[in-house]
Amino acid sequence: MKVLLVKPGIALGDHIQPPLGIAYLASRLRDKHEVRVLDFGKMDRRDDLFAGALREFNPEVVGFQCYSPEIGEVKRLSALVRDRLPGAVIVAGGPHPTLCPEETFRKLSPEAAYLLRGETEESFPLFLDLLGGKGSPEAVPGLVWAENGGVRVNDMRPIADINALPQPSWDLINPQEYPPAQHGAFFDKFPIAPIITTRGCPFACGFCTAPILSGRHMRKRSADTVMAEIELLYHKFGIREIHIVDDNFTLDKAHAVSILKRIIASGLPISLAFPNGVRLGTLDDELLDLMKQAGVYLISVGIESGSDRTLKRMDKQLSVALIREKVALIKSKGIDLAAFFILGFPDETVAEMRETIKLSLELPLLRANFFTFLPLPMTPVTLKLIETGEIGHMDVDGLIFQKVPYAPRGVTREQLRNLQREAFLRFYFRPGVMLRNLAKIRSLTHFGYLAKRFYHWIIM
Repeated sequence: MKVLLVKPGIALGDHIQPPLGIAYLASRLRDKHEVRVLDFGKMDRRDDLFAGALREFNPEVVGFQCYSPEIGEVKRLSALVRDRLPGAVIVAGGPHPTLCPEETFRKLSPEAAYLLRGETEESFPLFLDLLGGKGSPEAVPGLVWAENGGVRVNDMRPIADINALPQPSWDLINPQEYPPAQHGAFFDKFPIAPIITTRGCPFACGFCTAPILSGRHMRKRSADTVMAEIELLYHKFGIREIHIVDDNFTLDKAHAVSILKRIIASGLPISLAFPNGVRLGTLDDELLDLMKQAGVYLISVGIESGSDRTLKRMDKQLSVALIREKVALIKSKGIDLAAFFILGFPDETVAEMRETIKLSLELPLLRANFFTFLPLPMTPVTLKLIETGEIGHMDVDGLIFQKVPYAPRGVTREQLRNLQREAFLRFYFRPGVMLRNLAKIRSLTHFGYLAKRFYHWIIM
């Protein structure tokens, strides 16, 4: 079959980066099917180019990746597919179908006839077999479909051995062609490619969907497999910077050490960064020394709050004292830091938010991102907010940080948005921080993407 896999993105999205999950899926499909990947963000979100790609390839199956705020765009593009290709089968997968299958199915019907929940490297080939007349719907893990006027939802089945997965189909997404609009906004070398070395998260941060989406059991790739991918990216695609986007790269110290030592032994002149963040409590002298030797120039960390009360309520297993200790340790190794903060956690006071802003200014950070709290579907915190009646039906299209979909009791959304703006301005408009970041702008094109982010986060 001819299969088109689509990354839709959203108009306010600031990240245009290679769709790693889609590339993994493509590798499992292309031995029996003709597969192409389409990144709508790289097309400048132009419907005419999207329609032209449909006409040229004429796929029999169109699969959409779908994060929660993308569901409206997936619906719209699915209608475009249905208009141009009436006989094509449309299926959606990704975080939102995984978290909210019935709701997503109702939203995307009738254009999309199926959803696939969870990791799809094993289920999608079975789904295509089903379309070809082999097997039954009940045998496809994570499949969602209509039956007898209702919606059937199969249980998910995580990939047991991710090390056995084939390398991502990098040739279908061409990471070297992506613009300087990556996850981390700034970079040391270019071009950039993201990789993962683990899946799963054993922690229970109440606001996070990671353990729901990828499971609580952490699964690992071997150092040999990871190094083979890095060498492929370097030699075949000209990649000069690797972004390790694991949720928990440093949780298993032996795993992290084995990969870092292999990178050091390879002698490849690459840069490394962790834009998705690493867990502060897992870092020690040995790990940080190896990171520095391997080419790590920046580590992102999830600090989240400057209030011990809020950190405890988030189930972060962090304290302000530990944050200060670990940040100082990282800085002593000559590695720059970026940090994530959350403003407006349920029941958080304005005074506690100001504690967070104050902490961000006191720590030796190069960059900071101040997110407003998002009540992501099915997380413990969101379920409690629904149970207590503090929130009702959520407009998931609005689950982006610039729209401030939620504010705690006693704080208006406008107040929270203004606090977010204040945090950004106070942090970045300090002369030393501003000059250090301005010095890292690589081109006019890079400056353009940064200006777009500034508009979305500060002005809009």
